[in-house]
Amino acid sequence: MHKTIYVPGKYEHTIILLLCLLAAGRIFIFSAAFPFCNVVDEQAHFDLVVRYSQGDVPRSMGPPCAEALPFLAIFDDVEYLWPPESQPGGQISTPTWKLPNSVAFEVLRSKEVFYKTKMINVEAANPPLYYAAAGVWWRLGKLLGLDGGQLIYWLRFFNIPLFVSVVWLAWLTTRICFPIDIFIRVAVPALIAFMPQTTFYAINNDIFSPLTFGIVFLMLLKFEEAEIPTLSLAIVTGLGLGAVFLAKISNLPLLFITVIFLAVKFFALVLKGKARFVIKPFMLLAGCAGLQMGMWAVWCKTHFGDYTGTALKTQLMGWTPKPFAEWFHHPIFTPAGFWTFVSGNLATFWQGEILWHRKPLAIPALNWFYVLLTLVLLTMIFVALLKHPGSFQPRQREKLWLAFGFLTAAFGFYALLSVKLDFHDCFYPSREHPFFTSGRLMLGMLIPFMILFACGLDRALGKLCLPVRFVLLAILLLFMLVMEVVTDWQIFPNEYNWFHL
Repeated sequence: MHKTIYVPGKYEHTIILLLCLLAAGRIFIFSAAFPFCNVVDEQAHFDLVVRYSQGDVPRSMGPPCAEALPFLAIFDDVEYLWPPESQPGGQISTPTWKLPNSVAFEVLRSKEVFYKTKMINVEAANPPLYYAAAGVWWRLGKLLGLDGGQLIYWLRFFNIPLFVSVVWLAWLTTRICFPIDIFIRVAVPALIAFMPQTTFYAINNDIFSPLTFGIVFLMLLKFEEAEIPTLSLAIVTGLGLGAVFLAKISNLPLLFITVIFLAVKFFALVLKGKARFVIKPFMLLAGCAGLQMGMWAVWCKTHFGDYTGTALKTQLMGWTPKPFAEWFHHPIFTPAGFWTFVSGNLATFWQGEILWHRKPLAIPALNWFYVLLTLVLLTMIFVALLKHPGSFQPRQREKLWLAFGFLTAAFGFYALLSVKLDFHDCFYPSREHPFFTSGRLMLGMLIPFMILFACGLDRALGKLCLPVRFVLLAILLLFMLVMEVVTDWQIFPNEYNWFHL
């Protein structure tokens, strides 16, 4: 079989290294700028990290643990949900650690009572991979002598090596898809390095999804090219699939498409008469993945009542299943509702869903920019694959269709959840807005998504020479960075962030 060999472009390795350094610096600055306890359940994720650092795997949903309570009470900032005018005196209270000891003690005690009695950690049944790894990082910070707010932000800074790994992994993956197209090879990691997604600046388990599934996607591309999968490839793929499951339950649609892909690959090889060569690798793959998934599923069934650990959370959130006949009354089946679902997920996929003073921390016009640019570029690639398949190499077509499969599965999964559940009086989603529009939950498909996006950008700029295309890419990246600074600038003077500890 003929295989196109990757030939590195001039300065390509230097550019990728620079992108990794820029990504690290950007994650550090913005992670430091945002105060603790954002509205995307950062308190709950923090509590779980602390629990796992103690070797305490939760068996129920309850209040924060004793070690986490003082951190939550001292360093939480109410400005995510409450504007200054809503507070006593029309201003946000002075950070607890800046108050006189006698006053600080009373504030601390009242806040601890609030967290003990009012907060139930509904994330307790989340898969353990992120929390176990972050728990080790937390203990390392304590060994280094960190404490208080410095230790909290040390935990946030765990995202830096994770995110840099995603940028580097994106480059490795794109090399396989486009071994002779340097523009796309650079554009994919560059777009990820400058992506203004606020999830990357907080303590949460979403950060593990693009890394774990990125590894699996890379292995799938190697599977697609292999005549006979090696045992090592099968083992790494199986372990990666288990890690994807143990990273976040929202990765299930990606696993579903992966299973279909591997099944097709297996039966294609069997039909070619290679059954005796492929049974062992595929059995190893299934064993490595199934053992991890099965063990966690049994744990969830034993302690939380179902195999995914989501039933109790759904109950506590007040959600109930709707009769099948009522599914089709959902507004997603109208043009306006469908647009709300698609645009909402794309906007939050790019920029996140942080609220500040109870309003989305996003510029509406910028949301439109990201949504429309994405739809245009992805449509260009989709149409080209249908009408002009000869403009791609056969292997590239297969990889791009696979990426579209992951994209479709992710959107389809949250469309299904939107229509099948009644959200009652929940804040989000709600009966007034019965849509899951949390793009961060789809971050597992980040690398396949960016490959499609960069491929569309390359096609849109195809008539321009390579230097001009790189200049336009640099302008786009600079625009993304500048607009992110403009959007988040109001956060930087905040007294509760790392710069003011």
